[in-house]
Amino acid sequence: MKHLLLRFLALLCLATFAGAADLSITTTSFVPGARAKSNIGIAGATITIGQLLYFDSTAGTWKLADADASATASLVQAIAGSAAAAGQPVIYITEDDDLTLGATLSMSTPVYVLSGTAGGIAPSADISVGEYPAVSLIAKSTTKCVFKGAALRGAAAAVAP
Repeated sequence: MKHLLLRFLALLCLATFAGAADLSITTTSFVPGARAKSNIGIAGATITIGQLLYFDSTAGTWKLADADASATASLVQAIAGSAAAAGQPVIYITEDDDLTLGATLSMSTPVYVLSGTAGGIAPSADISVGEYPAVSLIAKSTTKCVFKGAALRGAAAAVAP
């Protein structure tokens, strides 16, 4: 009975909040914290600052993470610290405990996940059927967050209750 109640509440939350837009990041306001862990790699796609990334080990490049593309593409490992065209160097951040994202964050629903839009960040209530849930960041304030690549991720795509 408890299991059914939890499934009902999850479905109710999804029905209530589904459809909220991905975060809109102002790239000029994106500022890594002083202790951010970053590196430089090669972009495997066109990348914009603030997009979530995964490493394609076959190609040896960083690509846009995507919650509904595949288990591999949903493994958020970094957030883009610079923009890049495919084949060009890109700065990627793997951890940041004080990231100014350049978007307005909610303190009433502070958990954000990988979106079904490639590279996007969405409120956790937006997880849809067929998406691999991947917690991407937690809001500390309406402007700052904690980001840790590959921190929390579901092993299977979400299914209908």
